[in-house]
Amino acid sequence: MQDVTQDLVARFGGAVERTATGVRVAEPDRLQSPAMDTLVHDAVFAEGERREAARWLLWELGQATGARPASINDLYMARGRGECAGFTVPAINVRMMAYDTARAVFRAARRGNAGAILLEIARSEIAYTDQRPAEYVSVMLGAALREGYTLPIFIQGDHCQVNAKKYGADPEAEVGEVKKLIAEEVGAGFYNVDVDTSTLVVLERPTLAEQQRDNYERAAEITAFIRGLEPEGVTVSVGAEIGEVGQKNSTVEELDAFMAGYAEACAALGVSEGISKISVQTGTSHGGVVLPDGSIAAVQLDLQALEALSRRAREAYRLAGAVQHGASTLPAEAFSHFPRVETAEIHLATNFQTIVMDHPAVPADLRARLAAWVRENCAGERKASDTEEQFQYKSRKKAIGPFKREFWDLPAAAREAIAADLERTFAFLFGQLNVNGTADLVRRFVHAPVQHHAALRPVHAAAEDDPDAGE
Repeated sequence: MQDVTQDLVARFGGAVERTATGVRVAEPDRLQSPAMDTLVHDAVFAEGERREAARWLLWELGQATGARPASINDLYMARGRGECAGFTVPAINVRMMAYDTARAVFRAARRGNAGAILLEIARSEIAYTDQRPAEYVSVMLGAALREGYTLPIFIQGDHCQVNAKKYGADPEAEVGEVKKLIAEEVGAGFYNVDVDTSTLVVLERPTLAEQQRDNYERAAEITAFIRGLEPEGVTVSVGAEIGEVGQKNSTVEELDAFMAGYAEACAALGVSEGISKISVQTGTSHGGVVLPDGSIAAVQLDLQALEALSRRAREAYRLAGAVQHGASTLPAEAFSHFPRVETAEIHLATNFQTIVMDHPAVPADLRARLAAWVRENCAGERKASDTEEQFQYKSRKKAIGPFKREFWDLPAAAREAIAADLERTFAFLFGQLNVNGTADLVRRFVHAPVQHHAALRPVHAAAEDDPDAGE
């Protein structure tokens, strides 16, 4: 691998030098060049030693420049103590054209001096987008380096979700699969993990504590597992969830029941550092509700409940606040409400996929072949009442993996046009969510220790993903 790595380093023409532990970057501006594009492409599509060498080099370039995977935990804890407020952190699910999409994120962030941004991928998305954690981290780092972004990078495992049906058949095996995935994620540099055991809530039980019991006990168990994986100097930001997205709206009483049980379960396991935020349900659904013509139905978002839940999370439990999922398909005028009611974080996914798939720069032939693939390979997911537009909208995400390289390798002009529209969308969202200017808060509260690849403890687990869970 030594010779391969030296060949990759040489692409930067003397701007990068190998050291005993990593690399030294003599001319950071030289990283913002087509050589970075080639390096990231190798990290995704090359094989064997070249791919691993590319991923090693991207990691070490990030360590050298400050663009390091980091935990947002300390910033969230500061918010729980009342030391910062007034913004909502966007958690952006990067599903397709990952490099171009992430570059657009970092361009918008630099322009707005934004730092409190999460880049995430759910358990389900890992499967259908064909992006394992090590690849995802490499691409996010490469995009940051290409755009000259040198703040800590918050990469999150979204919806590390326990499948209720599989849990019913074999609880320990299903929880074990989620742990395998989390181990792979943390080993790759995901220092933010959303544990989703809300699928285990049983609303038919007589009390709120009993309804939430399986949820909080398993969430505490997985939190303890995560704490045992952490590299030195890193406290992973862990989130939990009290209400499954798309189901009944959450209440303050459910939050209290979960937190009481979770605290007791953590204490029994010797866990001193619990969650930093809590995900709730207040009226949204993943991807939105699709109408027969393919448009998205209006959402009845319960902002009053969201505000009450966020306030209770901060004041009673010193968490950053509540997290809203399934928000990307909300109307534009809705986003300014989230920081107003002090929502800690919102998750945004489907709209970015829609921007890419429906963009006029995508060749008509590619769009037609993708739709045909969906009709052939996802027919079992089609309901009898679905129109073609509804079926395609709900199922076409499954084509992202099979068509991954075709979208990555679109002509430069097409990729640039798509990325420009994505960048405008991110810039709008960052403004509405008041995250512009949060780079200073990140510098104040977040410490991202240097970790050379040799010091990491990656776990190469072929985690069994659930393609139907999460986002």
